[in-house]
Amino acid sequence: MKNLLSLSFLFVLNFSFAQAPHSHAHNRVIKFPDVPGYKSIITDFHIHTVFSDGSVWPDIRVQEALRDSVHAISLTEHLEYEPHKEEIPNPDRNHSYVLGEKYARPYRLMVIKGAEITRDMPPGHNNAIFIEDANKLEIADSIEVFRETQRQGAFVFWNHPNWVAQRNDGVARLTDMHRYLIKENLLHGIEVVNDLTYSDEALQIALDNNLAIMGTSDIHGLVDYQFDIAGGGHRPITIVFGKEKTADGIKEGLFARRTVAYFDNTLIGRREHLIPLLNASLTVQKAGYQGKADVVDVKIQNHSSVEYILGNRSEYSLHAHTDIVVIPPHEIVNIEVKTLKRYAEFELAFEVLNTVIAPNTHPTIRLKVVTE
Repeated sequence: MKNLLSLSFLFVLNFSFAQAPHSHAHNRVIKFPDVPGYKSIITDFHIHTVFSDGSVWPDIRVQEALRDSVHAISLTEHLEYEPHKEEIPNPDRNHSYVLGEKYARPYRLMVIKGAEITRDMPPGHNNAIFIEDANKLEIADSIEVFRETQRQGAFVFWNHPNWVAQRNDGVARLTDMHRYLIKENLLHGIEVVNDLTYSDEALQIALDNNLAIMGTSDIHGLVDYQFDIAGGGHRPITIVFGKEKTADGIKEGLFARRTVAYFDNTLIGRREHLIPLLNASLTVQKAGYQGKADVVDVKIQNHSSVEYILGNRSEYSLHAHTDIVVIPPHEIVNIEVKTLKRYAEFELAFEVLNTVIAPNTHPTIRLKVVTE
């Protein structure tokens, strides 16, 4: 009997542990709807492993990305900084990619070949992705290495321009070298979000210089620990709007600057890219007046992983909310609107407070309501 009870306990314990990863993976999934004409592709193009200064083998990066439902990653190892070189010799600078691509092959995860060009400021640190050969980027001249990325057809973005190790005030600023790189089409994007930081100044640089707005984890340790996944956090990512969910579709979308960064439950991007995403994310499912009252129930559904924080900017006041409405991820929220008289259809306007289209600027969306 004792043995039977012990076996039963072990069965229950094993079953519980077997179920936990599935449930946890579901809760952490990053998901956004497609927008008219484009696929919404979830990417993280700044990641490290033990082949530079990261703490894990490439298969862990693949597993983390799969659990987060990321569609594409790049293992961007430092070219000039290899603290584990004695323990893990790395004569081929493409080896991290080779391993990552092998581990990802059975799954629907794209691994894009990339590397981090690690220099003092200027030009600071820059990632080159969609490269052909990382070995050919080991060039001392800081301009010539960018010219080699161009010969390889790479997309290049400036990493953490607000990094206090290179900007002690935390303010991203263009240098003459960066202006030259942009002018020569050698620099195509900038991290507005890196790891746990966001930069208003980097966003303004992106808007002023037609650079892609990038958000990355720059993960060195474990994604789960760094971004408190168990506590409801998420890794920073870049949403690329591609014509197709392929490597070529991502590359075309990046060069076209069709990107939005997702960071700390906030979306950052250009108005022309954010508004279609918000319109696809928030839709009116149903609306109807309450009996004979001039108060209408409006059910708004959220099709994304963002908990949207909406400020009412309509001409109508709300009956069961203040002027702030929160729409949790993948849920439907009913709001009661006082229209004062009955309409067959009307429009609601909301400022989306946790989205940014320029420093201190939030877009407003308009939802058409058709009553039953």
